[in-house]
Amino acid sequence: MIKRILLGLLGILLLLAAAVAINTLRKGSRQIEVAPLAAIAVDEAGASARLGEAVRLRTISSREDATLNADQFTQFHALLQAKFPKVHATLKRELVADLSLLYTWEGSNPKAEPILFLAHQDVVPVAPGTEGDWQVPPFSGEVKDGFIWGRGSWDDKGNLMSQLEAVEMLLASGYKPERTVYFAFGADEEASGVRGAAKIAAVLAERKVHVGFVIDEGLLVLDGVMPGIAKPTALIGVAEKGYMSVVLKMSATPGHSSMPPKKGTSAIGMMSAALKRLDDEQLPGGIRGVAGEMFDTMAPEMGGFSRVALSNLWLFGPVVQKQLEGSASTNAMMRTTTALTIVNAGNKENVVPGRAEATVNFRILPGDTKEQVLEHVRNQVTQAVGADKFELMALPGAVDASKVAPTDSAQYKLLNKTVREVFPDALVAPGLMVAATDSIHYSAISEHIFKFSPIRANAEDLKRFHGTNERLASKNYADAIRFYHRLLSEASKAAQP
Repeated sequence: MIKRILLGLLGILLLLAAAVAINTLRKGSRQIEVAPLAAIAVDEAGASARLGEAVRLRTISSREDATLNADQFTQFHALLQAKFPKVHATLKRELVADLSLLYTWEGSNPKAEPILFLAHQDVVPVAPGTEGDWQVPPFSGEVKDGFIWGRGSWDDKGNLMSQLEAVEMLLASGYKPERTVYFAFGADEEASGVRGAAKIAAVLAERKVHVGFVIDEGLLVLDGVMPGIAKPTALIGVAEKGYMSVVLKMSATPGHSSMPPKKGTSAIGMMSAALKRLDDEQLPGGIRGVAGEMFDTMAPEMGGFSRVALSNLWLFGPVVQKQLEGSASTNAMMRTTTALTIVNAGNKENVVPGRAEATVNFRILPGDTKEQVLEHVRNQVTQAVGADKFELMALPGAVDASKVAPTDSAQYKLLNKTVREVFPDALVAPGLMVAATDSIHYSAISEHIFKFSPIRANAEDLKRFHGTNERLASKNYADAIRFYHRLLSEASKAAQP
């Protein structure tokens, strides 16, 4: 009997091993075969110098003050006109909501659906007190040691200027698009884009414009960042997470600290319990949706157990998910995240306060909704402190996640092909943009919105994003110009999407 049981177990194990092996081998590479392009000549030194000049203008935006640094934005507009004369002699230029820009490059075929390229003019401020930590002054725009240094060199003047560099080159060669091409450069992306991108999108919608695809800043060509993959990986953002912040308020009887209330009944005690509950009991995650497609695409490119596990999630799913949840970046791709961001209570060390307030930020996964998040918060806080012990409200500006751009579309395939042509050593996979971009405002005029910046970046580079010593390698900037040059010349043909 025991022998038969052992033989049966062995048989089951052999069947499992065979199924795992077959499944792994059946999942071949999903990378398209593309002949690499010969790199077009780019004036790398001149382009780097022009980007450096753009960085010197302190186009810092503000959510509260629409006129902050307006003179810097105006000077930036003048710089663009001076540095890209062919663009401004050929394209129609419009000022939207005072500081944002909309360019129209008229196509020769009015029946062909137009396309839209996005970037933003504004930058985030430098954290006070960190100016001395920069290797060069943060708004110097200095070109040094093969890099363009300064705030905005990468985010996002690098994208904006490289698009115009590419257009200037195409115009110089006599190129004329068949499709109309729009370029929209908002002035307040870092402050939610409601004055810039949202207004430009409304203008286009009012004109009954529907675009074949939109490309905005986003995911990158990651080098040495994706675990288990030796080659660079270009992740094309096909969706963007939503955004919601909720405010919790707790009230209790204030008093002297020498006679504190019963444990867990003070405003701070209840708030602590509620926040711990929200932190511990986050919304459920999983390897599904965009994350599932990304890992499915990358699995055949991995080696060892990583390839086996990701090719057989039906068996190894829980193990893989637990491992992915251990990293902040991969965890963010799999769930609506919960971040405790602001807590306020008390103003004197010997007084037990009667009020406590906290703000919790959620980045909403496609498939979840604002209403579900709010209900989740209400349920968890109720379990922590009781239904009648708190007030809950959502802050203005909450948005659901974007639509997911289909990867079986001609638009995605063209973008995939262009990435492989310009970055022939890179693998390509769809990805999820976990931060906010201007492109979320354009969902009414396109079903194909992509978030991708054609910039190579390693783990060290990622630390500089919105941080100290932001910089962009001149050679990487030249590749970005080549990418936009190729994408514009191919996508603007009437036979393409």
